[in-house]
Amino acid sequence: MSIVIPTYRRGNIALDTLHALLALAEPADELLLVDQTLDHPAEVASALQTLHDAGQMRWIRLPEPSIPHAMNVGLLEAATDVVLFLDDDIIPDPALVAAHRQAQGEGDGLVAGQVLQPRQQSSTLRDGEPFGFNSDAPASINEFIGCNFSVRRKVALELGGFDENFVGAAYRYEAEFSCRYVRQYGGIRFEPRAAIRHLAIPTGGTRAHGHHLRTARPVHTVGAYYFLLRSRPRGWWWQVLWRPLRSVRTRFHLRHPWRIPPTLLAEARGFLWARRLLLAGPKLIGSK
Repeated sequence: MSIVIPTYRRGNIALDTLHALLALAEPADELLLVDQTLDHPAEVASALQTLHDAGQMRWIRLPEPSIPHAMNVGLLEAATDVVLFLDDDIIPDPALVAAHRQAQGEGDGLVAGQVLQPRQQSSTLRDGEPFGFNSDAPASINEFIGCNFSVRRKVALELGGFDENFVGAAYRYEAEFSCRYVRQYGGIRFEPRAAIRHLAIPTGGTRAHGHHLRTARPVHTVGAYYFLLRSRPRGWWWQVLWRPLRSVRTRFHLRHPWRIPPTLLAEARGFLWARRLLLAGPKLIGSK
């Protein structure tokens, strides 16, 4: 198993994550940090270079930030049959790698692990309660989240990897990949023993692109519309029509009504951008 960690502007946090993964009793066979940060402080760059030179991890540098591109680079560079993708701001459960290995060894092509967000605990779902990634019971699901999942490298490459048309914050890139996977291979296995605690650091990563409620830039909307237009899930037309109104029906907009016009502008710009991306076609491995 190879672990791939895309990172952007989180040098010290990424170092903490690397050290935690290296300290696991059952570590991965290799650890790849796909780094899109150009200007690390000298001490951070030196620490990363030391780990790389010692063979404890491979430090891959990219000139521009793109989550799906970084993940595709990780897929192509990985030397093992299974790739475990993790966020750069996590605390791994001691059994994280072992649980992913076991699930993959039982024939599952894509395994989503448990994710505990800040102040969240593992819990048992009540009857009729919607699924959450803090669930403590195995399940078959139709969508994963990108901070903790493993996939067979051959399967991911056969699907073309991750669509690099998801720009900026790459919102909903996981949903689009999930749709392609489920349509070809069936359900995604949720394995609660493969657990992490997600720190949700408020700087760097996708948060470097700004907050979607406070900008007229299509930080999230382009990904939301591109997913709907490309994957066409059930009720997709209704979701496209309803999304602009839903985007301003928030407590934030009730308290800040002057933010409604910029948000609606972001929705319009995101839809037009998504249409252009759709017409250009998906940007997958092998299609560029």
